[in-house]
Amino acid sequence: MKKPLLILTLLAIVPTILSAQQPGQSRILTDTIYSEVLKAKRAYTIFLPQSFDTDKNRQYPILYLLHGMWENNSLWANRGHVKDVMDRLTKSGEAQEMVIVTPDAGGGDPNIFQNGYFDMPGWKYETFFFTEFMPFIEKTYRIISDKQHRAIAGLSMGGGGATSYGQRHPDKFTAVYAMSALMSIPAVGAAKFDDPNGKLAILTQSVIDNSCVDYVLKGDDARKNQLRSVAWFVDCGDDDFLLDRNIEFYQAMRNNGIPCEFRVRDGAHDWEYWHSALYQCLPFVSRHMNP
Repeated sequence: MKKPLLILTLLAIVPTILSAQQPGQSRILTDTIYSEVLKAKRAYTIFLPQSFDTDKNRQYPILYLLHGMWENNSLWANRGHVKDVMDRLTKSGEAQEMVIVTPDAGGGDPNIFQNGYFDMPGWKYETFFFTEFMPFIEKTYRIISDKQHRAIAGLSMGGGGATSYGQRHPDKFTAVYAMSALMSIPAVGAAKFDDPNGKLAILTQSVIDNSCVDYVLKGDDARKNQLRSVAWFVDCGDDDFLLDRNIEFYQAMRNNGIPCEFRVRDGAHDWEYWHSALYQCLPFVSRHMNP
């Protein structure tokens, strides 16, 4: 009686093993890079498309997908389910194959741990991103390293970071998709801190100093022309506490003649909303990347 049971067990296991070993499947992996700028290792999580391991000569467009405050590089994979969404969209033809990478820009309590995408005292993250992280990723993972094959997106703090990077580095990105974005913090009414040198106080000031709204409003004609070279999409829930900031950004863009798609959908500042946003984000950036 034991032999038939063993055979049945093996028959059940073997297809699973074979499936796991099949080439030509997309995959998620996490690794680290040592930063001379930050004097520390920084993790990243990367999605590699279906053909990555079978077509060794192929190069790919890339989407930098940024996380929010309190979070880290793993969340877009674990809670946003970016692999499942991307697999569906490439199979249906709504998105082209691309590499998607999420760097770690903090994580944990921002009162204790450094968070944020800007250069600030003790945390030159933007310098790290453009001088170390981007060149490393694009060399390591066979990326087409030009504007027309590179996009950036993010949620909350990462949405503001993506927007600001697109504004101040328009030569680097063909498209920006901002979800529930921290576009600005009004100086009047901003939180007050007992210790202005605390990590959260410094992060707050960096968002004020790099206001995405002010960048548009205070821009000259040359700056506005540069912004028109990027495709913009702003996506925010009707119950999101950052909705007003996103409306202000869209109005600034519209009033200055800078094309920007804007969607307000049913939802709040949560992973249910950001997961659903991927079904618009990935086709949008894909349409604006050269094949």
